[in-house]
Amino acid sequence: MHQRPFKQIDVFSDRPGYGNPVAVVLDADGLSDSDMRRFAAWTNLSETTFLMPPTDAGRAAGADYRLRIFSPNGELPFAGHPTLGTCHAWLQAGHHPQQDGMVIQECALGLVRIALSGDTLAFAAPPLKRSAPSPALVPLIASALGLRPQQILGAQMLDNGPVWLGLLLDSADTVLGLHPDHARLKDLGQDVGVIHVGPAASNTAQPGVVVRAFAAPMGNPEDPVTGTLNASLAEWLIADGLAPRSYLVAQGECLGRAGRVHIRQDDDHQLWVGGSAVTCIEGTVLL
Repeated sequence: MHQRPFKQIDVFSDRPGYGNPVAVVLDADGLSDSDMRRFAAWTNLSETTFLMPPTDAGRAAGADYRLRIFSPNGELPFAGHPTLGTCHAWLQAGHHPQQDGMVIQECALGLVRIALSGDTLAFAAPPLKRSAPSPALVPLIASALGLRPQQILGAQMLDNGPVWLGLLLDSADTVLGLHPDHARLKDLGQDVGVIHVGPAASNTAQPGVVVRAFAAPMGNPEDPVTGTLNASLAEWLIADGLAPRSYLVAQGECLGRAGRVHIRQDDDHQLWVGGSAVTCIEGTVLL
């Protein structure tokens, strides 16, 4: 076992404790898969990341570093807030990207671009696969969420690594007022993201786009702020003319957080998902 540099980063917030935390081991050389799985389960965060040099193929393709991402249940090919949080930690540790203003991350999904703009980082959303959900699934999910059919304006299966059932709801109050049956959602085995695009909820001052993420099948009943879900929701809604090409998301209020996710589609139709990050814990870990 070795003392390894370690940080815990709060992502999608510039105030510690108001975003979504990720644990980052900045030197994972020599760790086995079981070491990483065990440590990720021990941190008990939704994700823990492990930094290492790029593979030969990754280096040849321009990667600045390689990242492995673990939830308490196993490895993930890609995840949004761990990508931004780890990039923040890597830059703060004194590293510099090969390309001005752009970090290239190698992960199980492939190469991911991360744009640097002041204090904000934004990842290029991976390609989205989407399809109509099974007609039998939506009523079951709606019942577990406590939704009436008329409150659901649209539904899509969204896959950009993680697979979500995305639901477009009729108001921000509906989104914020949900009290899901998490045990039922876990039994149904489907992660669910809900969104409303429009005026702010009547009982809170926040952006007009609100999102919640329910991931009981992954062991996380409600995720505070979710990069990949916001990416897939945005690609669906912008493509169908249901959301503008640039907007700000509020997520996490129901958990006492205040996450803010910046969504932007550029002129090449690449979607960027960004936000702030702040270091909350810094030191070493024996691993």
